[in-house]
Amino acid sequence: MIHLASPIIDDQEIDAVTRVMRSGMLAQGSEVAAFEKEFAATFNVGHAAAVANGTMALVVALRAAGVAHGDEVIVPSFTFAATANAVALAGGVPVFADIDAPSFNINPNEAAKLIGPKTKGIIAVHLYGQMAPMAVLADLAHSHDLFLIEDAAQAHGAVRDGLPVGALSDFSTYSFYPTKNMTTGEGGMVTSTNPDLIEAIRLQRNHGMLRRYHHDLIGTNARMTDISAAIGRVQLTKIAGWNEQRRAIAKIYDLHLAGIVDTPPVVENADHVYHQYTIRSEQRDAIVATCEDVGVGYGIYYPIPTHRQKAFARYATGRELEETDRAAATVLSIPIRPDLQQEEIDIVIDTITTGAKK
Repeated sequence: MIHLASPIIDDQEIDAVTRVMRSGMLAQGSEVAAFEKEFAATFNVGHAAAVANGTMALVVALRAAGVAHGDEVIVPSFTFAATANAVALAGGVPVFADIDAPSFNINPNEAAKLIGPKTKGIIAVHLYGQMAPMAVLADLAHSHDLFLIEDAAQAHGAVRDGLPVGALSDFSTYSFYPTKNMTTGEGGMVTSTNPDLIEAIRLQRNHGMLRRYHHDLIGTNARMTDISAAIGRVQLTKIAGWNEQRRAIAKIYDLHLAGIVDTPPVVENADHVYHQYTIRSEQRDAIVATCEDVGVGYGIYYPIPTHRQKAFARYATGRELEETDRAAATVLSIPIRPDLQQEEIDIVIDTITTGAKK
């Protein structure tokens, strides 16, 4: 079986966890503080605050941005439900925008049509590892006095037009779930170029406390453990190489699958980090059947757009999101793990080719 995704863990991560376990300091402590500094430096993101997971990274960012009951936040529908879940959990109303077909990311022109008197902000999701058009989105947000958040759960290390994730937004948020480009087991991070905004995150994640038993606001427990941070610190030293390996595998796929399926285009002046290598094909069912026969892992991210999910029926407006629905019906992600061997890559290519020609 060629697995679609799996965490890469070796003795370095195991030794780091053992070191923390023996120290007796398991909750948020020196390892978390070091991880935050190293993460900010590695990705040139200014300031960072670690949290329990990627969803809570979004929730505390939204709360720090001032989202209150009834505030509308524009989000793409074509993404994992966590993005819209976070808006609702923060008290806001998710308003669903269509995507740009080639990139799978939120379409700024479609987002602009949704701005109204209740709009508080915009969340851009860098889906599959390619950054959304942040310069355009930043101009849109600033012109309407809206906050801008980047959901970078799938985009650790992505760059566009020479700028990293987080350079043009109020907050960027990350996930360290086991299948992400880097992991801490579970965990998340919020970054900002504004140190005051990061202080707001630190309050939100720790019951409104910067000093013990001094509660400045109503917060929650979204803290990261030192165990998770220790894993993350090791993974930080490896992710640049892993991302390069993902790009190298993508080039091989591009070469052999172009014309057979729609391969993922990369926008000009961008570094895609290929959390997923996502093809499009009208023959998806045949390709899936062939993958299952051969034992090639695959994923459909995402078969049901968020605006069509039962949980979000109350937010449905009846607007048609044509590109979102089209993507949901045709996308297929294939293995692009950085530890894939050439023999496995060849099998994946043969399998996709065979399925597409059925």
